[in-house]
Amino acid sequence: MQFAKGKLLAIGGAEDKGTDLESGQVKRNNLNFFELGILRRIVEETGGVDTRIEVITTASMIPYEVGDNYLNAFGKIGCTDIGLMHIRNRADAMNPEYLERIKNCGAVMFSGGNQLRLTSTFGGTQFLNTILQRFNDEPDFLVAGTSAGAMAMSNTMIYEGNATKAHLKGEVKITTGLGFMDDVIFDSHFEKRGRFGRLAQAVASNPQCIGVGLGEDTGMLIKDGNTMEAIGSGLVIIVDGHDIGHSNIADIPDGCPISIENLKVHFCEKGNGYKAIERQFIPEVEEGAVVKKQVHVE
Repeated sequence: MQFAKGKLLAIGGAEDKGTDLESGQVKRNNLNFFELGILRRIVEETGGVDTRIEVITTASMIPYEVGDNYLNAFGKIGCTDIGLMHIRNRADAMNPEYLERIKNCGAVMFSGGNQLRLTSTFGGTQFLNTILQRFNDEPDFLVAGTSAGAMAMSNTMIYEGNATKAHLKGEVKITTGLGFMDDVIFDSHFEKRGRFGRLAQAVASNPQCIGVGLGEDTGMLIKDGNTMEAIGSGLVIIVDGHDIGHSNIADIPDGCPISIENLKVHFCEKGNGYKAIERQFIPEVEEGAVVKKQVHVE
């Protein structure tokens, strides 16, 4: 089995998503970014402050505000070679300028917003195929995403699900994501928005998948398509359904409570890790959260 050589960084989010799938409300008063330590890790993993990073704001309904905040946030850690791609539709995604830029950057980062905007805009395009090819072939290439950008990373993607009704069959909606990793389902804003139930239902419906619940100001750095390392100040919750015994999810009508036996859960803080293939918790990832290069913060 061949695994991707690139690095994947899924972040639980903390900045304004632009739109909230559960409330339908646009929020413009909370553009605070997650702790700069996570952005710093992106820069360190891609070779330092001179790395070109392309930020893709497609998921957001307020792309220019979100883009400006990324410029400011990366600038605080000395990284100024940041490009913004305000791609709004599939025609934009086919722009030769964007294709050329994506071929020459060191990392791409998908902002938060609505994950369906990402899959419907980029699915099947040369733009996405180019990113996927680089991610599969280049060890130093990094793909990052926050909030909706993280949720869209895997092949199986939650696109809707009210947390208060997630214990009922049919309330969690799943579709195909961008495909950077198979057999994983990411969820974001995990503790703050009470999303354990919806990730549990998603895993119960797809027990081949490992569920990764990302807290805010927290991320999972994934290398070799397998080894995960928790970073940031919060918590990552792993939901493993491989050993599920009893499950009623296939037999009950929509709207009825689900019943699941032997769903395994692991809590990961900074420095803990998890091997997706072996389904093994790691108390301390090799080299932990220690990095060899330090980036100056003014």
